[in-house]
Amino acid sequence: MFYWVCKYILIGPFLRVLFRPVLEGVEQIPAHGPAILASNHLSFSDSFFLPLMVPRRITFLAKAEYFTGKGFKGMFSRLFFSAAGCVPIDRTSGSAAEAALTTGARVLGEGHLLGIYPEGTRSPDGKLYRGKTGVARLALETGVPVIPVAMINTDQVQPIGQLIPKVMRVRMRVGKPLDFSRYAGMAGNRFVERSVTDQIMYELLQLSGQEYRDVYAASVKSGVAADRPAAEPVAA
Repeated sequence: MFYWVCKYILIGPFLRVLFRPVLEGVEQIPAHGPAILASNHLSFSDSFFLPLMVPRRITFLAKAEYFTGKGFKGMFSRLFFSAAGCVPIDRTSGSAAEAALTTGARVLGEGHLLGIYPEGTRSPDGKLYRGKTGVARLALETGVPVIPVAMINTDQVQPIGQLIPKVMRVRMRVGKPLDFSRYAGMAGNRFVERSVTDQIMYELLQLSGQEYRDVYAASVKSGVAADRPAAEPVAA
């Protein structure tokens, strides 16, 4: 209930008036049934503008710390991420990736839309980065379609580290659903999962027009980026 109150009464109307968001291709998103919305990630505000423009509720996975803070700041954080349709994930444990995948599968099993940022973190410089294979694992395990969604200019609206967004029109673009049923039963095969993930990232590249870097965004942020990572993180 709080999600819809924020979307249509408390927050949504103001965002629509100020930022005049445009979502191209919304008809590609099914009116019913589960699907994964796989999006590039340019800004903190991505998780607000996309749910604002999609008629159905989108559930995102978020760090549990956002929901456990104390005091006024903690209360504001809980309300903020609840309004964005987020559910908490404990990412401090050794099984954090599996916990995220389990929760994502549950959301899809209930027939909902699940929002995922395959890059795993916000782009540090507006480029598109190598996707983590969690999105592929979920698609293969659940059999649901993956719908690529490109955020176009939200990094200009709210760059990393900027608290107050710049008032300008926000643009988003939805691609055609991707069907990976030909890989049914192959979840866990790292070569298949990498191939599926790369196809999703290619579609995002075509939709967004970003420059692509075949390294993980998290590695770039930590200053240890390599041309190709040895491991394959699966966390979405």
